Amino acid sequence: MLIYVANPLYDAVFKYMMEDERIAKTLLSALLQKTVIAVEMRRHEYPNISRDAISMFRVDFAATVLEDDGSKKLILIELQKTWLETETLRFRQYLAVQYNNKENMRKETKGKFALPTVAVYLLGHCVGEFKDPVIYAKHKVYDYEGNEILQEKPDPFVESLQHDSIIVQIPLLKGRVNNRLEKILSVFDQSQIYPDDQRMLELDENKYADDAEMAHILHRLQSAAANPDIRNRMNAEDEFFQALEDRDTTIMKKDKIIKEQNAKMEEQNAVLEEQKARMEEQKASLRAAVLALSKSGMAAEMIAKTLHIEEEKIKEILS
Repeated sequence: MLIYVANPLYDAVFKYMMEDERIAKTLLSALLQKTVIAVEMRRHEYPNISRDAISMFRVDFAATVLEDDGSKKLILIELQKTWLETETLRFRQYLAVQYNNKENMRKETKGKFALPTVAVYLLGHCVGEFKDPVIYAKHKVYDYEGNEILQEKPDPFVESLQHDSIIVQIPLLKGRVNNRLEKILSVFDQSQIYPDDQRMLELDENKYADDAEMAHILHRLQSAAANPDIRNRMNAEDEFFQALEDRDTTIMKKDKIIKEQNAKMEEQNAVLEEQKARMEEQKASLRAAVLALSKSGMAAEMIAKTLHIEEEKIKEILS
């Protein structure tokens, strides 16, 4: 059975979805490939749809994860979502802010070391030549010879200065459900947009049968679709991006006109240069002819009559 849910690529919907602790734990557990025991959305989120800039939604989570040895570990997850191509500088600037945030330091070390950090990027575009929808970039420790240094416990100093990254390329999802993570991420798959309304996704509920967590996510997204406030904010995002698109279209048209004008000017300059070269060539030929006739003993007056040129011009050449 087909159901219609709000598109979580919209900031308003994504925030509403991730405010649900159960959903946050489900998604983050799948991304980290670890069990998230507890998760808390930090008090700051960073949407910038109200500014004349590219859309990027940022939110932090403090998550307690269960390690393979049964121990518990508190980590900081910095999640950034964008649906337009974004300069890496914007991501780096946000990370720099978080590195400087004293709230992200480990309390038990009295501010000496920072919480281990994982940066998650949900991208509405692809990067490089990667063909997989989800990419993991993890740091390791090596000696001078390039051998990996294995430790029973990660060093807090190294963890304070490095972070792992998880990159999700949403356009590459395209119906892929090869594992648990891709199944959860399928609710972001933009190939399932409802044809008459890009704010809605058209999903096959049967694909999620007997999965309580996915049923909960779908119910939350259905609730978002029926929420007037969220729909208004989705409309605001559409208006914002339409304004950006109109602006970019205008800029592109102006750039095209400027390029065409520049091309015409270059063509005209080329014609003028050609004419100038031709005139210089004619001038040189005339000078050679005048000098040759003068050398043969012909007077300036006669040369002028012969070449049909004013006598003053002949005298100027001979002077």
